[in-house]
Amino acid sequence: EKVLAEFGQQEGVVTMTKRAPKKRQELWKKRGVLPRGIDREVVEIMHRTHMGTDQDYKNLIFQGSRCSLADGWGASMIATELQDIMFNTPVPIRSMVNLGVLSEDQVNIVIHGHEPQVPEAMAIVSQEPEILKAAEEVGAKGINLAGVCCSGNEVLMRHGVPIAGSFVQQEVVISTGVVEAMIVDVQCIMQGLADVAKNFHTELITTSYRAKIEGAIHIEFDHEHALETARELTLRAIGKFKERGKVCLPDRKTDVVVGFSHETINHMLGGAFRASYRPLNDNIINGRIRGIGAVVGCDNCRVESGLIHTTVVKELIANNVLVLVTGCAATACGREGLLTPEAAELAGPGLREVCETVGMPPVLHMGSCVDNSRILIAATEIVNEGGLGDDIDQLPAAGCAPEWMSEKAISIGQYFVTSGAFVVFGRAFPTTGSKILTDYLFKELEEEYGAMWAVESDPVEMAQIMIRAIEKKREALGIQEKKERVLYDMAMRRELEA
Repeated sequence: EKVLAEFGQQEGVVTMTKRAPKKRQELWKKRGVLPRGIDREVVEIMHRTHMGTDQDYKNLIFQGSRCSLADGWGASMIATELQDIMFNTPVPIRSMVNLGVLSEDQVNIVIHGHEPQVPEAMAIVSQEPEILKAAEEVGAKGINLAGVCCSGNEVLMRHGVPIAGSFVQQEVVISTGVVEAMIVDVQCIMQGLADVAKNFHTELITTSYRAKIEGAIHIEFDHEHALETARELTLRAIGKFKERGKVCLPDRKTDVVVGFSHETINHMLGGAFRASYRPLNDNIINGRIRGIGAVVGCDNCRVESGLIHTTVVKELIANNVLVLVTGCAATACGREGLLTPEAAELAGPGLREVCETVGMPPVLHMGSCVDNSRILIAATEIVNEGGLGDDIDQLPAAGCAPEWMSEKAISIGQYFVTSGAFVVFGRAFPTTGSKILTDYLFKELEEEYGAMWAVESDPVEMAQIMIRAIEKKREALGIQEKKERVLYDMAMRRELEA
C-alpha cells in the first residue's frame, strides 16, 4: 500500500528522494523540483506539452526535471528495490552472452522485454522434473532459457540465464531457426517480430494486456498464478520442437561476470564484515582510478551497433576510468569480452592494479535499464563515504548513452543531470533544431544543477569529453595530480601525533 501510494499521492515528496545527498535534496527543494508523486508529475508534463499550453522552454524543462526525478528516484528505484526483495539482490555470477548460447538439441525459449515476473517464473518452471521429462519425450535434451533485452538482464544477474542478444539482435535470434518460442512482455519489442516468426516454426507469444502484437499469440500472464502460466508457456514451446526446419546457429558466445549491485560492490571492496566504499574513494583520490564512467542504454540500428559502446568503454578503461554498464550497453560489452576480470589487461595501469587486486572486471554489469537507479545509490554512497565532495556534482564521474533510441533514455539522462551528473548522448539529440533550448541544456543548466548535457557521435571523442569532465572535477577537488607515497620515520610520526 505504501509503494502504491507513492505513485498516486498528490502532495508531499517521493520518499526515495530522501536517499540522495543532503546538499542535493536542499538544491531540489530550493529549485522546487522535488517530485510530489510519481503519477502526478507525468500527468503534469503531459498537460503542459499539450498544444497551446506551456510555451516557456525553461518552464517545460523545469517540469521535465521534476518528472525525471519521479522516474529515477521514484518509480525506477522502487522497482529495483522491490525486485531485490522478491527475487533476491544480485551477486556476481558467471554466464555467457551471444547467439551461441542457443542450443540445437534443446527446446529454446527466449524471454524478451522488461518485466521481471515472467522470466523469473520461467526460470523456475524450465527446470521442473515433469517439464524436463516432457522435453525428453519430444526428443530434446532439456530446456534452454535465454534472454533478450532487459528481461534477459534480470535473470542473467540473478540466475545466470544467458543472454542471446540485445535489442537490435531480436530478429536475428529468431532467424537462427532454433527458437521454439519468444515470450515478450513490454517495451523494445520490434513490430516486425511476428512477420519474422512466420518464416520459422517459432511462436511469438505476448503476455501483457498492455502490449499485444498483431500476428502474435496472446497468453495473459496471470501474476496470481505465475508458475501455472509459465508451465503453459513452456509446454507450448516444447510442442514446437519437432517442427524445426533449417537451422543457422553461429557458435559465438562469450563468458561474462555480472550482478554487481550497490550492495555487492560495497562488500567486494570493503570485505564481508566491513562493507565500505572507502577503498574506492581512496583509489580515486590517489589517482589509480581516474573516475567513474556510466555507459548505459539502448543499442541502435542506425549505427554500427555494439561498436560504439565498446569503443567508448575501451577508451575509458584505458584511461583508468572504472565503467558501470546497464541494459543493452552491458550486453554489447559482454559480447566483446569486457565483463570479465581478464579484461583488466585493456585497462590503464592504475585501474588494472585495482581490478587485479580485487579480482573484478574493469567494467561492472549493474543490471537492466531500471537498475540505473543503482548507479544513483552508488554515487550517493561515494559522496557519503567522504573525501570527494558533499554532492554528486562534485564527483569525478560522467555518464553516456552512446546508441540511445528509446524515449525513456531522455528521462534517464535528465534525472542524472538533475542529480548532478554530466551526461553525453550519442548520434543525435532532439533539441538541436533549437539553438536557444540546446544552449540552455548544454550550458546554462550547469549553473542550476551543477551538471549539463552534451552530444557527440564519435565514440572516441565521446569518451574524451567524459574524461575531460572527470579531470575538471578532480582539479576542483585538488586531486588532479597523483601524490607520491611517503615512508614515515618515527620523527615524522611524532609530528603527526603532535
